[in-house]
Amino acid sequence: MKRIQIITGAGTGIGREFACQLARTRPVDELWLIGRRMDKLEETAALAASQGESDTHCRTLAMDIGGPQGVAAFTQLLAEEKEILIDALINNAGFGTYGTFMETPLERELEMIHLNIYTLTALCHLCIPRMPPGSLLVNVASLAAFIPLGNFAVYAATKAYVLSFSVALGAEIADSGIFVSSLCPGPVDTEFANVASGGVRKKVTGGKSAEQVVSYCLKDATRGKHISLATPIWKFKAFMSRFVGRYAYARHSYKHDTRPAPGSAGQ
Repeated sequence: MKRIQIITGAGTGIGREFACQLARTRPVDELWLIGRRMDKLEETAALAASQGESDTHCRTLAMDIGGPQGVAAFTQLLAEEKEILIDALINNAGFGTYGTFMETPLERELEMIHLNIYTLTALCHLCIPRMPPGSLLVNVASLAAFIPLGNFAVYAATKAYVLSFSVALGAEIADSGIFVSSLCPGPVDTEFANVASGGVRKKVTGGKSAEQVVSYCLKDATRGKHISLATPIWKFKAFMSRFVGRYAYARHSYKHDTRPAPGSAGQ
């Protein structure tokens, strides 16, 4: 049986860092790197292959896994591989869009739901039967999962789903020996802000490094922590969200926590 790991959104940022750190600390026979841009996937593959003395082969798969069509393509890909065990599944693919709900194109919001929720859920269902005891499943949520956010309504809602689903899934399959982690990062120095703002904001201010966030997540998994928050301030914000009125905070963030939406000027 060939042991593999699957990382979605592997071309840059957190996905790329998972590829590099898993290749160094948890080597397997083959690493499946899934994303839309082949050039970025090949960069990730080269970096992952250079980690330590691992003989892991990197398989780059440039494909759109969003929504029903993307899930169908992934299902077919998995069906073609009869003799594999999935050592780790990293559901990192996802995106957000800054701006109010009514000012954001409906098509873009639905694409977000398809990728952040539909695809993530489907990949878990498809991969878990092939995951042996000791396997790791990481679903990337967000600090935004802990409370509704104005100007970020659909994104925060999708990540609230990911967090809730991941914790419940982890409880359900714990006896199988599969560990489920929900990674909940705050601002990270990746392409996220550039995509969410339509190129208006190139990066977030004070974003943490993807290397730090992924390293902490993998350590949390070994410590049996199902929710990973890499910094004290993120932990504090997640904790305090229990004591803040959900509507009141959504209203406050709508009024005062504006982000540069696609088509806006400045940063």
